Amino acid sequence: MSNSSMRRIQKECREVVTDGEMSDLGITIEVLDEASFTHIKAEVRGPPDTPYENGRFKLDIKFPENYPFKPLSAKFLTKVWHPNVSSQTGTICLDILKDKWTATYSLRVVLLSIQNLLSSAEPTDPQDAVVAKQYMAERAEFDRTARFWTQHFAEGPGEKDEEMTARVRNVVSKTHNEQIEAISVLSCNDWNVSKALSYIKS
Repeated sequence: MSNSSMRRIQKECREVVTDGEMSDLGITIEVLDEASFTHIKAEVRGPPDTPYENGRFKLDIKFPENYPFKPLSAKFLTKVWHPNVSSQTGTICLDILKDKWTATYSLRVVLLSIQNLLSSAEPTDPQDAVVAKQYMAERAEFDRTARFWTQHFAEGPGEKDEEMTARVRNVVSKTHNEQIEAISVLSCNDWNVSKALSYIKS
């Protein structure tokens, strides 16, 4: 990586760390590779009035060798139920991380855009088709599922949905699968225990 690229990345990291607005929004970063600043971990707080409210969502961010002429890569480390995020891998579908990227964008812009994505989904350009289908066809069920995932995986506040919790326990007890897999399979099968069990056994 060139010295100019490294200086640019270091400058952008400092801007995020020292920006009071970012702190107020619950956006923080931790540099994992202090020699080159090319690998960082970020945390984004779920925005208010969404199913993700006050959840703590961790992100893995890497800068390419030719930054800023190529976009950085970002994915969720925290599992999240969202049309534009893979529920399996955390891959994010966001235009500024792909063809809409320009060298004028920055780490700050990307983090704010990811946080905004949590409140402004784009279901017609999904990363996860199953989630997008639920978002468009059964919005209340989507919100309920996204909130449950936030509480379970992102330390979201509030009491977990008792019915969903009971169904997770049911699937775990009958399959001996991990809780995380039971939640994922139930979410993808409309929280129908019979359908989830059939899927696991298939």
